[in-house]
Amino acid sequence: MTNERPPETSASTSEAAIWHDVECGAYAADFKVWDELADRCGDPILELGAGTGRLAIHLARRGHRVIGLDYDEALIAAQAERAAGLPVTPLLADARDFDLPEPVALVLAPMQLLQMLPDRIARLACLEFIRSGTTRFWDMYWHPEATARAVADAGIRATIGAPMFDKGRDPKEAQAEAEESLATLSVIGDPITAALAPHSIYMVSEESLRQAAARWLAPHRRVLITGTPVTE
Repeated sequence: MTNERPPETSASTSEAAIWHDVECGAYAADFKVWDELADRCGDPILELGAGTGRLAIHLARRGHRVIGLDYDEALIAAQAERAAGLPVTPLLADARDFDLPEPVALVLAPMQLLQMLPDRIARLACLEFIRSGTTRFWDMYWHPEATARAVADAGIRATIGAPMFDKGRDPKEAQAEAEESLATLSVIGDPITAALAPHSIYMVSEESLRQAAARWLAPHRRVLITGTPVTE
């Protein structure tokens, strides 16, 4: 028997937090937009789908007061741990139905939040595209059928990807699910172009990538086609 203490656990190293960080933790290309909005609108700021605090903590370090909402307990725990000492209030709640502790001056919905909320949110996103002059867009994430219905109703064009994730799963099972979703999307027809959409090389096996390439490969990317040239 020893007197060694068991290692302390950290919410920031939970499996959910690690995968969230791998997916979007290092992304910072959007900070300039949120910084400008935050400086213009003031505090407090509500971030929907705040996760482990990527954006909420960034804004708090710039002096803003932020409420970071997410429905995943593990991600909220990591956010609270990482935001200790900063003006961040982690809020465990569903973005579709929640109560705020106080009125807010600005609501932000970064990253893929809109793609994870079907039907009504997808329709609102289509309206924003129309207002911006977008004539066609590409989308891949959860609820592709709901997104396709909203696009068809809005009368704009889109390539909608049936998502493929097979990390830790049987590739054949994942491929079958993606093919089923692709078949459903294909029935909708114009203005929808259906595609198989591998999420990323670290979430999809070579076998599934080859299957997608043989059918219609739409790799995960974010592109808007508008009347104004866009350079990266």
